Amino acid sequence: MATAARHCPSCHTSLADDEQFCHRCLIATPTEPGVDPRLTPTSAVEVGRVRRVLAEQYQIERVVGEGGMATVFRAEDLKHRRKVAVKVMRPELAATLGGDRFLREVEIAARLNHPHIVSMHDSGDTDGVLYYVMPFVEGESLTQRLAREGPLPVADALRIARQVADALAHAHKRGIIHRDIKPGNIMLSEGHALVADFGIARALRSGATAITTAGLAIGTPHYMSPEQATGARDVDERTDVYAVGAVLYEMLTGKPPFTGRSAQAIISHSITEPHQPLAMSRPGLPPSLEPLMSRALAKSAADRIASAEALSHAIAGIQIELTHASVPLSNVTTADLRRWGILGGALVLALVLLSFVAGRWGMPPWLLFSAFAALGVATIILWQKK
Repeated sequence: MATAARHCPSCHTSLADDEQFCHRCLIATPTEPGVDPRLTPTSAVEVGRVRRVLAEQYQIERVVGEGGMATVFRAEDLKHRRKVAVKVMRPELAATLGGDRFLREVEIAARLNHPHIVSMHDSGDTDGVLYYVMPFVEGESLTQRLAREGPLPVADALRIARQVADALAHAHKRGIIHRDIKPGNIMLSEGHALVADFGIARALRSGATAITTAGLAIGTPHYMSPEQATGARDVDERTDVYAVGAVLYEMLTGKPPFTGRSAQAIISHSITEPHQPLAMSRPGLPPSLEPLMSRALAKSAADRIASAEALSHAIAGIQIELTHASVPLSNVTTADLRRWGILGGALVLALVLLSFVAGRWGMPPWLLFSAFAALGVATIILWQKK
């Protein structure tokens, strides 16, 4: 008897029968009861507990996203009467991190203030429920847009990647490495990219040993740098540079640079194999994108673009190159078009008058042409000086 086709509940990617996570967005997709509770969707009991615990401050409305580390709820901030997103750590992660460490590190991350970073309104530890509160972003995640559209226009992909790099550069200067940049953590709203989840970046880093011991992974395999995937203790900002490169690759081609049937397979490919050249997945891309991609996805951090700020500058250079490669009609104003239209009309009228005079007085054609050319050149020179 044939079984119903399985699809990711988030991005609707087709799934094999035995896949316990989506190989595209890494959303948990358990296959049967009794699997690791970290891979199961948030239960009604857990939702009920969160509603009860936070009832005095937030009216929890519904689950809007979930993964192996946290569940995101849409809620009403009862004090300020505004829609917010409440991110609640999974119970086993909360127990591993501990409330004191979580709140201490989240407080530091909350000081980030940048137009491309989702800000933080509040955080807390109530009856063992660790949470932090962000504005509810009207829009969609990059995961959702990629699922709907596939590969993005080059200009859009570069703009989003540069905005993410700018946000990371701001955080890096303040000692915060994100460690989990992925399409699901990039929100798109009114043409702007907003990086989310800085709130747990420092907490995860400070509790890395305990988290690993508890069997919880930090990061997402498709976008994880080789040094992070192999458990290096002191990853730096170049691990975020790698992740932005992986996200840019997916925006341009419709798929991450490395894929596999399991997290282990993905990590193995990312460590041992080169990424497939962009042109093999999407012919016709600007040639300057491939060198950028090679530098961003370099296996060794030493060979990689050195910082998020440098990555932003490199992307800006390609944007300028692409702008100059096309006719800059956007720089021509309506007033310019009107002026040159008047000039053209005046020269046509001058030609008609000279032709009439030449015919009446018997002027030779060469003299008519010379007079018209001199008049035209003089008129253009005087006109440009205005």
